[in-house]
Amino acid sequence: MITRTLSGTIQGVDVETVEIEVNAYDRDTPEPLQEPHFNLIGLPDAAVRESRDRVRTALSMNGVPIPTGVTTVNLAPASLRKTGGLYDLAIALCLCAFRNQLPRRVLEETMVVGELALNGEIRPIRGALPLAMHAKSLGLKQMVLPLENAREAAVSGMKVYGAGSLSQARKLLAALEEATPTTVDVDSLFRNALQGRLDFRDVKGQDSAKRALLIAAAGCHNVLMVGQPGVGKSLIANRIPGIMPPMTLRESLEVTRIYSIAGLLSQGSGLVVHRPFRSPHHTVSDAGLMGGGSGIPRPGEVTLAHRGVLFLDELPEFRRNTLEALRQPMENGCVTLARSSGSYTFPCRFMMVGAMNPCPCGYFGSQEHRCRCTPLQVAAYRGRLSGPLLDRFDLHLEVPPLPRELLLSPHQGPSSAELREIVLAARDRQFHRFQDTGILDNAAIKGADLDRFCRLDERGKLFMRQALEAKHLSARSYDRILRVARTCADLNGHEEITDEELAEASQYRTMDQKPEVPW
Repeated sequence: MITRTLSGTIQGVDVETVEIEVNAYDRDTPEPLQEPHFNLIGLPDAAVRESRDRVRTALSMNGVPIPTGVTTVNLAPASLRKTGGLYDLAIALCLCAFRNQLPRRVLEETMVVGELALNGEIRPIRGALPLAMHAKSLGLKQMVLPLENAREAAVSGMKVYGAGSLSQARKLLAALEEATPTTVDVDSLFRNALQGRLDFRDVKGQDSAKRALLIAAAGCHNVLMVGQPGVGKSLIANRIPGIMPPMTLRESLEVTRIYSIAGLLSQGSGLVVHRPFRSPHHTVSDAGLMGGGSGIPRPGEVTLAHRGVLFLDELPEFRRNTLEALRQPMENGCVTLARSSGSYTFPCRFMMVGAMNPCPCGYFGSQEHRCRCTPLQVAAYRGRLSGPLLDRFDLHLEVPPLPRELLLSPHQGPSSAELREIVLAARDRQFHRFQDTGILDNAAIKGADLDRFCRLDERGKLFMRQALEAKHLSARSYDRILRVARTCADLNGHEEITDEELAEASQYRTMDQKPEVPW
């Protein structure tokens, strides 16, 4: 008789259903020297094929007799390549059902995932949350998975049971009515989400930078900071997630899903409740930044920064082709990787924050340090950032050196909690404005909707006409100014955009102009 259960496989950030079918029988007169046959079919990779030995050894170590005849395991659909050790536990439990050690009907209503050790212990896996969400969408009654992944999967709302060994999983399914599923208090996780975050009160001075980053957080705008070494660019950037709105449950599930697949969730954690902050080194490869790898692609830094901040320090030091690859994700909020096995789309809607020096030595325009760079070196350094990439930064922020008297003064200024309340008020205006439009924030306003949401009066049109002529702005820069001005108006509590807000927004386009080299 055929025994069935369901499992799954990760394809990018999506899950495909895998049905486990096991057919086995015992020989009437088994020969002592003849080894039982174990056939594994369904396009398995090397790791899946090796599950034959893991399953047989784990069963024998736990006192479950191995069928003496031919055992055939089919992983359906046959056209889908199966990878990893996710199916060990499912195959073993099907063989336990063959020995009538657990009900077959219960097994058919259960998704089972887990890798077995030789002694029968169940090892943790990647992707427990997306697998649980997929099982829930299929209408399954419960899910059995490794004990270490139980809290993570329980966040999905699925009835999940964690097991530390094959014998525990077998006993659990044999007496499922008496078992207690794993539960997670999601509300308590969100209540503690803002504790221990870096505070903007630690940043002395830099009022203009704080105002610009307040605008950026309120509208989810991309920021490029330019300043001398040691002025606090990295210090400021690390505190941006603390003034962004707390994640919603939907956003948290999206991020947790990605981190689960990437294997970056801490053991026993149920949910990612902090907005991600990713800061890759400038030596990162294209695959490390955008995602990739052999076989099925893995999420890259842009995807790991989804719903959070991607901070690229020393921006001109990144490889040119790596930076240019960012243009499409920054614009579309997703990255698509084409492989021979298929096309994979990863979400990557993040707030981009870049930091750079004004020149190779870092002291161009300084009053205290003499710049040693030639005009050609300054131009070549800034030329590492292409015009199309610069256009995708909504705000170009110059971070000045801190006066000595401020360095000696005590910390003062608004805290992250105070700035976050201002941001939340602006986001609330955007929420009501963009209802039923699919737009999440001002930075996501499409060009076709600018006339509707960023309407200018006659004074505003005159101002922008003069700005276009004076600064030689591109069409994309013009659109960015309108989006930032819309956020400035939200922060000021205005429904209509004024010319003062247009002036504030246009002053953040300094990198559109060539630097004046004083030689």
